[in-house]
Amino acid sequence: MTKIGLIQLGCPKNQVDGEEILGAIAQQHGGSCEFVSDKREADVLIVNTCAFIDSAKEESVNAILDAVRLKSKGRVKRVVVSGCLAQRYAKELAIEIPEVDAFIGVESAVQAPNVIFGDLLKEPSLITPVIDKYPLMPSARLRAGSDWTAYLKIADGCDHACAFCSIPSFRGKHRSKPIERVLDEARKLTSSGAKELCIVAQDTTAYGLDLYKKLALPELLDGLCEIDELKWIRLLYCYPTMVQDSLIETIARQPKVLPYIDIPLQHGDDVMLKSMNRTGTARSYRNLIAKMRDAIENLTVRTSFITGFPGETDEQFDHLLQFVSDVRFDRMGVFLYSKEENTPSASMTDDVSRKIAAKRKDALMAAQQKISLEDSKKWIGREIEVLIEGRNGQDAIGRSQRDAPEIDGVVSVKKCAAQPGEIVRAVVNKATAYDMIAKPVDPS
Repeated sequence: MTKIGLIQLGCPKNQVDGEEILGAIAQQHGGSCEFVSDKREADVLIVNTCAFIDSAKEESVNAILDAVRLKSKGRVKRVVVSGCLAQRYAKELAIEIPEVDAFIGVESAVQAPNVIFGDLLKEPSLITPVIDKYPLMPSARLRAGSDWTAYLKIADGCDHACAFCSIPSFRGKHRSKPIERVLDEARKLTSSGAKELCIVAQDTTAYGLDLYKKLALPELLDGLCEIDELKWIRLLYCYPTMVQDSLIETIARQPKVLPYIDIPLQHGDDVMLKSMNRTGTARSYRNLIAKMRDAIENLTVRTSFITGFPGETDEQFDHLLQFVSDVRFDRMGVFLYSKEENTPSASMTDDVSRKIAAKRKDALMAAQQKISLEDSKKWIGREIEVLIEGRNGQDAIGRSQRDAPEIDGVVSVKKCAAQPGEIVRAVVNKATAYDMIAKPVDPS
């Protein structure tokens, strides 16, 4: 039995790619391989990398170096590097880290079994496909996360040209999965235990535009809602100017589609938004969020911003800070600007120092923490649904409908017998800025 380990890095979209790699291996060589969680036990170690920003690239390179060190000690026989870093820098990495046996780019899951079990050349094998459409044959997935929550990737690539983002250069243009294929994958995920599906893509709101010449996300959501075993559908990575009235109506109408939307805005100052090559203005963003909150009861809005983008002045940051204070987002993340090669912003010369960018990030998060605490306290005494994910003695630990996996808060349900994967109703009796404590409506 060949023992195979996966080091999974990057975003949920990349996690799906990693699960497809494992699925392709299991499909073709399931009887002759074993998947292990401890990388030190692996015969073949796959490092599924991220290349979004400098810190992600650094983490990926360190993981590769760690893997080849295990190989040099004889613990690992083969090291395979997959994902965005492999797609973007395979030739350079092959020269710098020749101990790697193969590099396979994005959407290369079907190639993984041949790379791992086939005869490799003396030179590292480089498989980095030209990205133009989804592979004709869908890959199987071997779930690496929890049974009850899964990410459902409905598209890849991006047609937007944000000045700071390198993703289109190695992920390609936006490509939607056919709706029948998405629904089939969703049925397989729910039949294997998934109660929550988190919808992901570089831009989920652009779904269908390439295939059907229309924004087909509402139609897809209606189809997903017909799957009996599916309880929660969560929308991530929505582009603000692509959120149409039909999508808002669908979220409001369909009880399985959670009143939760992740909609990265990146800034709240019009000059900065134009410099970032983002469509929309601070006013249009305010109006959109107000419209969504009017239409969707108890809507949770998550967003993200960038501080330190070239040319960002104190005045422009103050506009962003005021924007956050006025709109009062429910959830928020802040990233320091990262200069990425081959992007329009890489050639901009009016850099903001890392120290100033970090100070601005801290100011934004401090403002948001106060908002989050005030809003969370409004839930005290109210009933919420909680998807249980673990236990701590007599208490059950999970997430509410207001909390996405890994990036948002948790709910501790006291003296609750529910097991991981169950959805329970609970009454909130204490709230912090990010987490809640509740008691079950039915303790049994």
